Amino acid sequence: MSKHVKDLMMRDYRDRLEGIQDALVISIRGVPANENNQLRQGLLSKNIHITVMRNNLAKHVFSGSTLEALGPTLKGPTALAYGAESVIDVARELLDWAKKVENLELKGAVLEGEYYEGPAGIERLSKMPTRDEALGQLVTLILSPGRNIAGAVGGPGGAIAGILKSLQEKLEKGEAIAKVG
Repeated sequence: MSKHVKDLMMRDYRDRLEGIQDALVISIRGVPANENNQLRQGLLSKNIHITVMRNNLAKHVFSGSTLEALGPTLKGPTALAYGAESVIDVARELLDWAKKVENLELKGAVLEGEYYEGPAGIERLSKMPTRDEALGQLVTLILSPGRNIAGAVGGPGGAIAGILKSLQEKLEKGEAIAKVG
C-alpha cells in the first residue's frame, strides 16, 4: 500500500474518531454476512458505530490519545466499536450481541485511559454505572440524610398532632377528658 493511501486512511480514521476517547475493540472475523449486517444495524439503531481498522494505522492514529491503551488488542482482524452515551452502554450491547453471534470476539476496551482486557474486562466494564446512573446514585446518597432527618422530626410531631386532634374531637363532642397522671 502506498504512503499516499495510508495517509488518506489515517486521515479518515482521525475524522471518524474525532472526540472519541473511549471505545471497544472487537473481531468480527467469521461472522456470516447476514449476522454481521444485523449486528451493525442493531448497534447503529442505538448510535453505536463499528469501524474496521488496519492495526498499524490505528496505532499511529491512537498515539497520544486515551485510545492508545488499546494497543495490545490491535492484533489480527480488528474493528473499533464506539458511540452511544458511553463505552459502558457499548459494552452492554456488545455483550448481548456476543450471546447471539457465535464468532463475535470481544478483545478489549478503554474507559478514560484505563484498559479492560478481553471478555472478562468488558463484562466488568459493563457492570459499572453510566454517568446518569452514577449521578442518580449520588443524588440519592446526598438526599437520604435529609430525608432521614425529616422523618425523625416529623414522626414525634405527627404523634403529637394525632393526640391533639383526638382531644379536639372529644371536646367538640362534649366528652370529658380524663386527667393523665
